[in-house]
Amino acid sequence: MDKTLTLQTCTSITDIPRDDWERLAGCSNPFLRYEFFRSLEESGCTTAETGWQPSHLLFRQDSDIVGVAPAYLKSHSMGEYVFDWAWADAYQRHGLEYYPKLLIALPFTPSRGPRLLLEDNLRANLSGSTMARLLDGLIGHLGAHSWHLLFPDERDQALLGHPGQLHRIGCQFHWHNRDYRSFEDFLAELTSRKRKSIRRERRAVAEQDIVFERFSGTDIPDHVLNAFHVFYQATYLKRGQRPYLNKTFFTLLRERLPEHLHVIMAVRDGQMIAGALFLSGADTLYGRYWGCLEEYNHLHFETCYYRGIELAIELGLQHFDAGAQGEHKLVRGFEPTITHSWHGVAHPGFRAAIREFTEDEATQVRAYYREAQTLLPYRQQDAN
Repeated sequence: MDKTLTLQTCTSITDIPRDDWERLAGCSNPFLRYEFFRSLEESGCTTAETGWQPSHLLFRQDSDIVGVAPAYLKSHSMGEYVFDWAWADAYQRHGLEYYPKLLIALPFTPSRGPRLLLEDNLRANLSGSTMARLLDGLIGHLGAHSWHLLFPDERDQALLGHPGQLHRIGCQFHWHNRDYRSFEDFLAELTSRKRKSIRRERRAVAEQDIVFERFSGTDIPDHVLNAFHVFYQATYLKRGQRPYLNKTFFTLLRERLPEHLHVIMAVRDGQMIAGALFLSGADTLYGRYWGCLEEYNHLHFETCYYRGIELAIELGLQHFDAGAQGEHKLVRGFEPTITHSWHGVAHPGFRAAIREFTEDEATQVRAYYREAQTLLPYRQQDAN
């Protein structure tokens, strides 16, 4: 197998036959849909100009396509949510180039899931050393200095972990649906103090005369999508950042992936004042984008978390991934979850230094994870 297995890159998702991509990726995860990557490219969100040059991986055995993976040649580290700015700064201080780098990941999406979309037979026979050789050889061919695979699932992790690779861990907070029939069912599992606190927060939003409307798929009107995009832009502009996604992308998302798309809008005095966008998969709700023009007491928690929990329960989904970071999610029923990333660094000196950094970081993250578990608001923590 090693003699005939090759790895190459494609500069557009359209260079890969759609049938082959869907055969390997399936259609249940919205972030692995062919249409998701096509919409990112056609809207101009992932281009060489934005620092996200598509370089999707294509695994071949002889002439047969046996695997694919979403990948980008990056000229910066924005929009990744596994932060390596310090690594890039260290390279620069020593007069070395850190970019370009090969990123195997979902753009602007820090969600765990499959990254190496391989035929079962290939996966069963593929060794970590072969994968390392393929990826290390590819970055040399591309003129990159490193490769980075972000937020893989357990199956992909089994193909990583070669001695030359670097492993990082992080911590996110995810909500789990334990067969709840309603939001009140969920609240009943919390301690009395936390239950009262959440009810207080929800009342505070209602007392500001804020109501909510939900729209899904092709039933999302233009004026709602337009308003949401304004709110989304505001989130980034407040931090002095340029938004990653444009209005064209959201329009294409509604057109091409309507079965996955949900928007919740907050309304006051007949005017939309905030909104959150969610994508649903086979068993997971993903809370992805949020925005508002003015701040209201507890509005973010209500729109993004409590309404998201209600949506997950209604759709019968088992998990709710509300995005990266956010320790404030912990007291609202979201549980700590370890995430992973793997990195191949060509420079041997920096590889050794980064390895020491990742090992120290992992010790801190695991201690944080254990402490977070003790702070869960559930009445019977041992059942979680």
